[in-house]
Amino acid sequence: MDDAILIVGAGHAGGTAAALLRQHGHEGPITLAGAEALPPYQRPPLSKAWLKGEMAADALLLRPAAFYEDKRIVLRLGARVRSIDPAARQAALDGGAIIPYDRLILATGSRLRRLDVPGVGLPGVLMLRTAADAELIRAALAPGARLAVIGGGYIGLEVAASARALGAEVAVFEREARLLARVASVELSEHFERLHRGHGVRIELGAELDAIDARDGRAGAVRLRDGRRFDCDVILVGVGAQAEDSLAAAAGIACQDGILVDECAHTSHEGIHAIGDCTRRPVPRYGRSLRLESVPNALEQARQAAAHLCGKPEPRPEAPWFWSDQYDCRLQIAGLAFDVARTVVRGDPASGKFAVFHLDAENRAQAVEAVNSPQEFVAGRALVGAAATLDPARIADPAVPAKELAAAGRT
Repeated sequence: MDDAILIVGAGHAGGTAAALLRQHGHEGPITLAGAEALPPYQRPPLSKAWLKGEMAADALLLRPAAFYEDKRIVLRLGARVRSIDPAARQAALDGGAIIPYDRLILATGSRLRRLDVPGVGLPGVLMLRTAADAELIRAALAPGARLAVIGGGYIGLEVAASARALGAEVAVFEREARLLARVASVELSEHFERLHRGHGVRIELGAELDAIDARDGRAGAVRLRDGRRFDCDVILVGVGAQAEDSLAAAAGIACQDGILVDECAHTSHEGIHAIGDCTRRPVPRYGRSLRLESVPNALEQARQAAAHLCGKPEPRPEAPWFWSDQYDCRLQIAGLAFDVARTVVRGDPASGKFAVFHLDAENRAQAVEAVNSPQEFVAGRALVGAAATLDPARIADPAVPAKELAAAGRT
C-alpha cells in the first residue's frame, strides 16, 4: 500500500504507529504531526526519573531523531492540527498549512482536567503533561520548597515521591476519603497512605479545595472549604484527564467521552483510525467499552491500527495492565476490578510486599494489584487474561508459589 498516512499526535501511540507501519512494509508517505517541539517521547518518566533529573534527554525519546529520517517518516513538530476534513481528506494546521492524506490516524491523547476555583490562574499553579511542564515543576522544587499537591491519584503521588527525593516539603490534598479512591482497592490505598506518611508527606483526606490564595503575586496557600489554610510555594494540580476528542467530534466522527473505535482501532469514518488516550474502545475481556489511559493500551492500539492498515492480522486484545513507581515501591496492576464479589490478599501489606486478587462471584480472576511482587503480577496477568477460576485459599497461602496459582487456574 502506498497511501499517504497522516498521524495527528506525536506521542507514544502516534510514534509507535508510525514505526510499525514501516515495519509492516508500508511504502507510502507517513507524516507525524505533533504540537510539541520534541519527537515522540516517554511520558511515564516525567513524574519520576525525569522530574528528579536522573534521566538524560536522549533517553526520554522513544527513538533517536535519526530514526525518522532513516524510515522516511516526516516529522511536523510544533504543528497543532486545528481541523480535519474527512470528505476532502486533509488536515489544517494552526498556521493555515494544509496536509493532505489518504488515511488518517488520530492519536491526540488527553487533556488535563482543570480546577474551577479562585486563584487557579496564579503563577506557581502547575500541571504535568509534557516534558516542559516537568521542567517547570523541577525548577520550583528546590530543597525546602513547600509543594501542595491537589489530587491523590497516581500522578499526584508520583510527583509527591519525586519531590520528597528532591528535598521539598509535600502535602497532598484529596477530596475523597482515601487516596486512589477511584482506581485502587482499599488495601492499596492504605498501603500508599502509609508509604507517603512514612516519607514525611502530609496527607489531607476529605479535603475540598475552596481557593488558592496569593502571596506576592504568586500562589502562596491552599484554602479548604472547612476554613483551614496551608501555606505553600508551588502547587501541582493532578485531578485527572479527559479524552482529547474535540478534533474528531468537530469533524463528525462518533465520540462518547472518547473517540469510539472497534477492535481494529477504526472509527465511524472510513479511512480514519484512532489510538491511545483519546479513544473509547471495546475491552472484550469485560464485555464493555472503556477509556484506558496507559502506555500498554497506546501500544496495543498502535499495533491494531498499523496491522489493519497494512492488511496484517490484528493482535488479540490483552487484559489491560498498568504500573506506578513511588519511592522504592513498584505497583503493577493487571485487569480491571469489575463485578468483584471477593478480594483476597496474598502476603502481608505491612511488609511492603503483597498482592490483592479480585474475584467475581464464581471465583474467576478479574484483576490483581501487585506491590513489589513481580511473580504475582506475571501469574495474575495470565490468570486475569484467561478469566481463570481460582481457589481463594490457595491464593492466600504464601506457601503456594505464584507460578502454581497460574498453572492451577489454567487446568
